[in-house]
Amino acid sequence: MLKQNRKFIVPLFLLLLLMLTACGEKEKTANPTEEQDTNEAETKTVQTTNGEVVIPTNPKRIVAEEYIASLLVLDVKPVGAPGLALENYYLKEALKDAEDIGAYGKPSTERILALKPDLIISGNGENYDALSKIAPTVVVPYGNLKNAHEELTYFGELLGKEQEAKDWLSQYDQKIADAKAQVDAIIPEDASFSIIEDAGKSIYVYGDNFGRGGQPIYQSLGRKPPANVADEIMEKQWAEISEEVLSDYAGDYIILTSNDRTVEDFKNDPIWGSLPAVKNDHLYVWPEERSWYYDPTAVLAQVEELTNWLTNKK
Repeated sequence: MLKQNRKFIVPLFLLLLLMLTACGEKEKTANPTEEQDTNEAETKTVQTTNGEVVIPTNPKRIVAEEYIASLLVLDVKPVGAPGLALENYYLKEALKDAEDIGAYGKPSTERILALKPDLIISGNGENYDALSKIAPTVVVPYGNLKNAHEELTYFGELLGKEQEAKDWLSQYDQKIADAKAQVDAIIPEDASFSIIEDAGKSIYVYGDNFGRGGQPIYQSLGRKPPANVADEIMEKQWAEISEEVLSDYAGDYIILTSNDRTVEDFKNDPIWGSLPAVKNDHLYVWPEERSWYYDPTAVLAQVEELTNWLTNKK
């Protein structure tokens, strides 16, 4: 009797197995994207200054030593950033949940290790060996990315946020164009602009890629430094000068970083007060808290601030 039942059970079992297999194949055919998602690569290889680096396709815990504003623009919030970045006038609210990893250029490897990052972004190649032992590390040396477009495009591609980068840059370009049109309608095209910092005992002048207002004035609004020093400023990007030669570097408009002195203070100074820009109320004074930063978010805010000042000058 048992032998006879086996004759029926075995074929029946095989029939059921074939039916289940067929159903499975049908389900796979009906949902091809599901299978594709499952098999999607979890890492990708990117070319960096340190050669090829394998990084997560969708990193979840990024520690960023630099380029933090660009990450935030792309809706990527780092879990760790330098202390100064956490105090950034333009970013501190967005970074309120991020951890302090130490100083720019000298981050604490212990703090970074404790954050268990799956990707580290840095602007300093000197730290690569130490950081790359903790997590995949992408180094983009300072100056490699010249403006908001290069920066957002690069990180959009790195993090798979290409469309987000394009959308933000489109809005950015429109806001910059609107601001430039307002300024051009008020300020003569040949008016010269100087970017200067009063640091107490020292005076510094800057080019278009060193903060203090260079990016919004020279890059975004398309203004020029005094012709006699333009090549020097743009090539060196910064220079320390003495009061004796200040008039050579002073343009028709001066954007001046100073933490301790006001416009009135400079008007009353015998040397500063003799400059045409100061006499004509073409001097704008702001603190380093607002002028030092030159990330895309800061530049956009600075363009708006300086445009409001310039367009009120009749």
